[in-house]
Parts: sequence; structure tokens; C-alpha cells
Amino acid sequence: MIYCKEIDEYLKYCADFPQKINNDRKILIKNIILPLLKKNDVFFDSETYYKCIKYCEKWYYKLFPYQKFIYAFVFMYKDDIPIFKTFIILMGRGNGKDGMMSPLMNFLQSRFYGVKNYNIDIVATSEEQANDTFKVVYNVLEENKKVFEKYFYWNKETIIDKKTKAVYKYNTSNAKTKDGKKDGAVLFNEFHAYENDNQIKVFQSGLGKVKHARIFIITTNGYVRGGPLDQLLEVCEKILNGAENKVRYFPFLCRLDSEEEVDKQEFWVKANPSLEYMPDLLNEIITDYEEMKLFPSKVAEFIAKRMNLPKEKTEEIAIEWNLIKLTNKEIPDLTGKTCVCGIDYASLSDFTSVFLLFKVGNKYYGITHSWFCKNSKDKKRIKVPLEEWKERGLLTIVDDVEIKPELIFEWICEKGKIYNIKKIAIDNFRYALLSKAMNEIGFDAKNKEQVKLVRPSDIAKIQPVIESIFVNQNIVWGDNPLMRWFTNNTKLVPWQNNTKVYGKIEPKSRKTDGFIAFVAAMTIEDELPVQTKLEFMETIVF
Repeated sequence: MIYCKEIDEYLKYCADFPQKINNDRKILIKNIILPLLKKNDVFFDSETYYKCIKYCEKWYYKLFPYQKFIYAFVFMYKDDIPIFKTFIILMGRGNGKDGMMSPLMNFLQSRFYGVKNYNIDIVATSEEQANDTFKVVYNVLEENKKVFEKYFYWNKETIIDKKTKAVYKYNTSNAKTKDGKKDGAVLFNEFHAYENDNQIKVFQSGLGKVKHARIFIITTNGYVRGGPLDQLLEVCEKILNGAENKVRYFPFLCRLDSEEEVDKQEFWVKANPSLEYMPDLLNEIITDYEEMKLFPSKVAEFIAKRMNLPKEKTEEIAIEWNLIKLTNKEIPDLTGKTCVCGIDYASLSDFTSVFLLFKVGNKYYGITHSWFCKNSKDKKRIKVPLEEWKERGLLTIVDDVEIKPELIFEWICEKGKIYNIKKIAIDNFRYALLSKAMNEIGFDAKNKEQVKLVRPSDIAKIQPVIESIFVNQNIVWGDNPLMRWFTNNTKLVPWQNNTKVYGKIEPKSRKTDGFIAFVAAMTIEDELPVQTKLEFMETIVF
């Protein structure tokens, strides 16, 4: 049995004020914390824990009860291995995540914790963000030089404990330069901003060479859907709900339980556990809330950043993320079925995509492929796992100055041996680039029965239909993260007579080609014959 006064006090607070605690934390307590405290084979290093509390409160800040609660589980072990390797702390903006974690990091590198070479890296996607976390410790050392000069060397980039030789520093440069690291702990700041896990994996791979390896993740929610944070939260939710915690996560997730609670100030503390101790934070959130009611463009920011609900910028996006995820269902055997083909080739020196569209009953199915030019000018801006998607057969990476049209039509020709491709839809302004290669496989751009030249008016007409099939979950393209990425990068753009067409949310780093190929195919979906409903079980596999 484990007893810790600070744990006990926080558990009593949660029991006395359940309306202030969100469901994630209630489940954390019920399914993970209480069973752990009853175990006899877990060692709680209370001596080091109280050293830590004393150190942090003397030189930094008075810790809030929930912060002391989290700290306690950092010092629990089984066979000298931390019970929890990864601490995931999700809180609303302004709750003092840096102020909570920086003193702990400084303590862990110090002689008061006592592990030699317990190096700690702060990792963030921007130098400013990483440096802000680092400066919390740097400023305390500067303000108390006479005391800390006995214990540390430091400059504006690095802090080193003289006895343990542990290095504390921040990182934002290319992940490829970080191989061979030997960290005791890694602190990932604002995890929501990562679009892929390239940098994350490099820093995680440096753990295990020093004892008591730990990862700390502090973040608000954000707008990157399908990225590392969404994936991490899905795992956390499974663990909270009873899945075996082999990865040793401590998921302290603070967020509203539903969007309906956004308008009820008494529930804001669910996403902002520091609210009761920081009056200024409440005033800031109230101001942001009032601005949100006046400016629709601020709704997504308030809900995602202050209340930690995953909210896209709905004034821009074409399809809600929760609807995009539902495209991941089983694709049946469509051999011999009739389809139409949409092509997007806005730039042959960037991405090009083809989408084969089938309709069975009221369901649409998509088989798609994309090509990426290795010499694209935007390559450095694109932060998604292209090589992984290549390995999965979703993407061909072309090592040339451009994507030759012949590559596209070779793929279409091969698929034409399996499916009955009735018609091709391509952009009216660029079909000349592909016309020769298209003619060679038997599709004549001048023949309206074979080729549709798509104009913006065609897209504006089909846009409400596309929206409807997503809302009614009638579009399926299987487990295709590339298509999910393309779709999530797409926004609605006002056009003529209150209609809308599609555009890119950000033109350099967030590509839309696969989705636009789908849109092109949809402009001729009415030419698909009514086909027999297929007998198969359709299950979500996301």
C-alpha cells in the first residue's frame, strides 16, 4: 500500500467536487491510480519526492495541489524502473505548463536527484516555444547566482549540473542531427503542433542509455488532425478505459466533456485545473469567450486552445475531421465494376493524384494513387511521412524534374484491366499537358463521351452533394492517411451566386491533390450506372 499526503488530498478534492473534474481524470483515478496505490510491489521514493517539492517551491513557485499530485507519480518505481515512463499532460492555454514542468526538469538533472548524466532535452517545433520553457530555469539561476554558481554552469542555451554532469537544453533543429543522444528525460512542448513523428522518434530513441528514462508531454489541443497528438490521445483513451498499459502512460487529460459545456463557466475548470488558483487566468478566458461570441473566426481557437476539444477552423475547412475519419472502412472487391476517373495535376513538379470512383447502391468507393516529385520546391515544407506512404503503396515518389504524364496513364491503363473505367474528368485549364498520353490509352479529350473538362461551375454544383455524402457516411476509401491528409488540407472558397468551390488551407505545406481528384470524379458521378449492392460487412477500422 502506498500513502502520500498530497495524493490523498487531491483524491479527496476530486471526490468532494466531482463537477470540477472531467471524465478522463475520473477514469484515471478509478482505473489506474486507485489500483496502483493498493499494490505492495511498488516503491514510492517519498524522500526524493519531498526533496523535489521543497526545491521547486523554494526557488520557483508554490505548486498547486494537482501539480504535487502529478509529481508524486514521477517517483514511483518497480524494480528501480519508473512505473510511468510517459507523462501526458493536456491542459488549456495559460495554465502554467512551463512553470509546472521546468522546475521538475531542473530538479531531475541536479545532484539532489542524483542520477549521473541525466540529460534533459526540451523539444518544440519553434525555437521561441522551446526557449520559453528553458528560460524559466535560466532566469531563476540568473536571479540567484550566488547560490546556484556552486551547483551549475549555465549560459543562454545550456545548463549543466557540476556534479551529475547532466545537461539541460532546448532543441528545435532538424531531427536528423540528433542521433546518438543519451537522455534521461525528454520534454515535448506543445505536442499538438507536430504534423508527423520524425523528430519525436529521434529523441525517444536516445532514451534507455541512462536509468529512469522518462518522457514528459505538455500540450493544449490544436488544429493538426490525424497527427501525433490525435494518435496519442486515442491510445490514452484506450488505456483509461481498461486496455493494458504496457507503454506505461500517465494520461492527465484536462478538457471539457462536451462542446455544450463551453457556454457554462462553471465547467471551464475541467480543462483549466489552475483556474481556481489564478484569478488572472479566469479574466483572460472570460475576455476570450466574449470575443468568440463577437467574432466567429475565434470560435475554433477558443474551443481548441482554452477548452481542449479538437476543433478545426470551421470557417475554412471543407470537411470536418470526424467525418474524414469515417472514410476508413472496408473496400469490397470491385473487380469488373464500372467507375469514373478524376485526375488532379495542378503541378507536375509537385503532387499529382488519380481517383477511381465507384458507386454501389447509395455508397461511393474510391481507389486512388498519388505521385510526388522528389525535386518539388515545397518538399522541405511538407511534414508528413511520404516514405511511409510510399511503402504502403499509396504514393510513388518520382526522382525527376517532373511527374511524366505517361506514369499517370500507365497506372490508369493497369487499373483498366481490372475495372471498367467509363470516363475521365480533368481540369479544363490543364488537360493539354496530359492529352497526348491520355489519347494513347484510348481517351480522346475532344470526345465528350470519354473526357469531361471540369470547370469551377461544375465543382460549385457538386459541392453540396460531396458535403452530403460525407455527412451521411456514404464515401469509403479505406485506411488511406494520404487521402485523409489531402482532405483535411482543403477549405471552402466563396464563388459566384453564394456557391462554393475548394481551395488549399495553406498552399505550400498542405496539399489537396487527392481530394481534388476525387472532386473531379464526382463531377461525373451521375454517369455511373446503378450497380448491384455488394454482399460484405462494412466495419470501421480506424
